[in-house]
Amino acid sequence: MKTLPQNKFYTLDTSSPIWDRIFTVAPLIVIGTKEGEAYNLAPKHMATPIGFDNYFGFVCTPKHATYQNIKDTQEFTVSFPLPDQVVLAALSATPRSDDTLGSKPIIKALPSLKATRVDALFLEASYLFFECKLFKIIDGFNENSIITGKIMAAHVDKNYMKTFEKDEQQQLKENPLLAYISNGRFAKITKTYNFPFPKNFKT
Repeated sequence: MKTLPQNKFYTLDTSSPIWDRIFTVAPLIVIGTKEGEAYNLAPKHMATPIGFDNYFGFVCTPKHATYQNIKDTQEFTVSFPLPDQVVLAALSATPRSDDTLGSKPIIKALPSLKATRVDALFLEASYLFFECKLFKIIDGFNENSIITGKIMAAHVDKNYMKTFEKDEQQQLKENPLLAYISNGRFAKITKTYNFPFPKNFKT
């Protein structure tokens, strides 16, 4: 069995976080929560479906309002922004100017939609929306936690709905996806390829 060639690879020092030293691909989402009598939106990229059923999760920290809001209300929304609206997603990260409760001033300026089954907002310029009830919070990843929710309602832009009548490559070319390239870059995905699954493989 071959060993990792040291002249080609660099072994990272894991005594500190490695993520700023490498490129990884992730979705970029915006989490919506109710905060007191107001609302909050916050972008996240450490996010993923949890298994093959209707569960979704993302990484957050108890230091953030998003964590505390979900703990209080037991619900949240997820918006998947369109690639040409990445600036709006970034603006939702604008910090408050003080420590008072209530919506960040920028939230009132962002185009948003009210969710149908939970009391929170969506970022309007998105192609996919989830309405989630809190399932479980897993603390203990140093200062971070994983927040998971059960998807109670899902809404998708008709142009992004997978159908047998449409060629997937052409559909994604016409309706690209947004990817976050950690840390601090993004990409518009327009060209894709069929994955070479082994014969008779089932996901």
